[in-house]
Amino acid sequence: MRYKITLAYDGTNFAGFQRQPHKRTIESELTRVVNKMAKNPTPAIVVYGSGRTDAGVHALGQVVHFDMPYHLTAENMRKGLNSMLPVDMEVLHVDIVSNDFHARYDVSGKRYVYRMDLGEFRNPFKRNYTGHWKFPVDVDRINQAAQDLIGEHDFTSFVASGSSARTYFRTIYEAGCHLDKANNELVFEFYGNGFLYNQVRIMVGVLVEIGSGTRPVDDIQNLYRINDRRAARRTVPASGLYLKHVYYEGDDPAHPTKLPKRQR
Repeated sequence: MRYKITLAYDGTNFAGFQRQPHKRTIESELTRVVNKMAKNPTPAIVVYGSGRTDAGVHALGQVVHFDMPYHLTAENMRKGLNSMLPVDMEVLHVDIVSNDFHARYDVSGKRYVYRMDLGEFRNPFKRNYTGHWKFPVDVDRINQAAQDLIGEHDFTSFVASGSSARTYFRTIYEAGCHLDKANNELVFEFYGNGFLYNQVRIMVGVLVEIGSGTRPVDDIQNLYRINDRRAARRTVPASGLYLKHVYYEGDDPAHPTKLPKRQR
């Protein structure tokens, strides 16, 4: 049986999603629990995620899949996993899916949120869950600039070194920001067909500088022209970043009808 798992986690004490030797990761914890539930079969069950998140990044709706050698109902799988997972991980939902579903290759879009605390000093109770920006910002100016992110663009200026992507072209469908007055936070949200290594954190860094007036409001267009990562400058902390939702063909509002399977 193939199971699709929607997972939330607090990334503070993880070295990211992907398995790494001698480090605590989401993939390694989930793999351990899944194999324990299956009584440690040979070969071991492999867990496939929709994509990687970096150390310190959180998830509200990460998606993984794996194949189980015997049948459990979706609800019993959810309860069983949650009874054994550590307290900073929770399975939110389980679906039994067809054997051609793939958590990574079938992704059609992702939605990320970034929370930026605006307090004068870094709040000790928010330090693991927000970025921090102490300078005055103009939210309207940020949203004006964010419109330049929408569409298909070459995001070379917005990708960190070490990316293994074959192309830096990505399409963003939605980009914007609002002020959460109750929590004194800027909340950024981005929805696109995919994101490059550190792309969201670099985009937020550019936008807060635009909002504070240290960059011109049309500077994103300039960054497209020069294709230079150094010109974007800032990468905001991982602590404020959340993978909010992973979309698949048929449930993606940008692609509401079911599309042909991608070539794997």
